[in-house]
Amino acid sequence: MTVQTLTRTPKKPKTAAKRNELPAVTPPLVCAGAADAIAFYRKAFGAVETMRLPGKDGKLMHAAIEIGRASIMLVDEMPEWGALSPKSLKGTPVTIHLYVDDVDAFVDRAVKAGAALKMPVADMFWGDRYGVIVDPFGHSWSIATHQRDMTAEEIQEALKSMPPCAEAAKA
Repeated sequence: MTVQTLTRTPKKPKTAAKRNELPAVTPPLVCAGAADAIAFYRKAFGAVETMRLPGKDGKLMHAAIEIGRASIMLVDEMPEWGALSPKSLKGTPVTIHLYVDDVDAFVDRAVKAGAALKMPVADMFWGDRYGVIVDPFGHSWSIATHQRDMTAEEIQEALKSMPPCAEAAKA
């Protein structure tokens, strides 16, 4: 009996599946005033603008910033294309998570620049120091600095000491 192996040589794509300068997941944020959002992210988060593509009407069709090692795209709100911001939607179900070197200083700077403090920075049971802010454009950001590595079992055990949500909300 002869065993035959089939090998298939994949065709080399003419272009890569993603742009080399971007991570595989890059969230685009719809903002009512994307240019103002970029200015806020520069001041509050230390963002660096990497691209800006204004349309004929002056609205941003595409823009990109980097915050640390994170890449984020931005676009102006354009209801005619179904691009609505959290302000038009009256909130957002999404929170963008960002790790930084000093969560306390980062959140303080963001609040001074105009972000609203949603959850004060505190040490969390999973090993991070963590807080939540909402930027002036309605986007929710959880900000953290990792403090200690923990196993899944240690995190599960620490979770047991957490008060129920209703009690935590009163604190």
